[in-house]
Amino acid sequence: MPQSAQQEMSYSQALRNPRLAFFLCGVGFSSIGDGMLIATIPLVALKVHGSMPAAFAVSLAAAASYVSSTCLAIPFSLGRLRLPVKVSLVMDCLLRGITLAALGLTAAGGSLGIGTLIGALLVGSCLRSLAASGTRLAAVGLVPGHGRYAVNGLLATVKEFALYVAGPALGGAVAALFSPEWALVIDGATFLPLLVATLLAIPREPPVSNDPKKAESGLSVLRRLPITWRLLVIVFFYNLFYMPVEVALPLFIDGPLDGSSRALGMVWTLFGAGAILGALGTNYLRSVPQRPLLIGIIAGWGGSMVGLASSQSVLSASIAFFVAGVIYAPFTPVAYSYLYTFLSEKEEQPVITLWSTVSTLAAPLGLVAAGPLVYAVGGRSSIFLSAFITLALSLIAVRILGSQPGPVLQRPDGQT
Repeated sequence: MPQSAQQEMSYSQALRNPRLAFFLCGVGFSSIGDGMLIATIPLVALKVHGSMPAAFAVSLAAAASYVSSTCLAIPFSLGRLRLPVKVSLVMDCLLRGITLAALGLTAAGGSLGIGTLIGALLVGSCLRSLAASGTRLAAVGLVPGHGRYAVNGLLATVKEFALYVAGPALGGAVAALFSPEWALVIDGATFLPLLVATLLAIPREPPVSNDPKKAESGLSVLRRLPITWRLLVIVFFYNLFYMPVEVALPLFIDGPLDGSSRALGMVWTLFGAGAILGALGTNYLRSVPQRPLLIGIIAGWGGSMVGLASSQSVLSASIAFFVAGVIYAPFTPVAYSYLYTFLSEKEEQPVITLWSTVSTLAAPLGLVAAGPLVYAVGGRSSIFLSAFITLALSLIAVRILGSQPGPVLQRPDGQT
């Protein structure tokens, strides 16, 4: 392994690249739109569900974009098909932007039914997973190798703020002042800045090869590099065991802590504030060896969940969840940066696409499993169980990730 590697870029150094800064602005606007959907899609589904039970309408509408995008991403991640990053981003911006704006206008005119809403979200969001991996690939492609850690951290900072703070707040405000239908129209418009940024900031790529003799699937790369699939296993189960917390928290606040919907909002707001702080703090962790840092984040999250489950008041729960947000935020950028150290440039697209697809699967699977769990054992016990399993996962990670020592490793193509 090389001993003389360039020092990792800081956030400020990476942002001196005008293309990257411009592209991140576009990502921020579209992520605000994604955050708005968290608040608006359930509200629109409740208004147009008709004879369908409200709970089914909300769950099907919320899951539609994950289902179609995951199904489409599978052949690109497991097979040898390639879609240029810039093409996937442009197509997703156009498809989602037009679909969401059209749904909002149709709903505002009183002509939207629940079947049309679900069907349109299925079709309009089919490129979402490919675009999510494409966003990361496009951003890191704008900087040299020693800037990738900073880019992953910046992406986390932008998305944490947009998804959990600005987006839901704006969506809720528009829905309250006007109607959720107009929030969908605004959401569709948020893809225009990302479209412009992609067209102007992301350079044109050379044609991709779909020749089986020249292209290698993400699955075959993972088989050839065992550390990459072991790391994926850790990431998948970390995301999976988080899901019971999301389901249990409202019951925990409303039940044992005798809180209200306003109290739940405060708890989530503090989590978002902690996540932003943690994402910004990721900048100062770039010299820390990434393997022990990743394991420490997993253990820290488990410990913070023990603190949350032990809370006896809304205030103590809010403080515990704020700390959890600080710990949670660096996980994704550190995990992806660690992964990049093992991949050559030609291996990045299929592997990152596979990672995004599998990571996305953890959310619906975890939510489905969390329902019966929370019903059976209650909110507090579910959070405790999630915490203890996550702590066990950190011990498993020590074992299966081996002893790779630091953030700068020899890449398969001989670069650092």
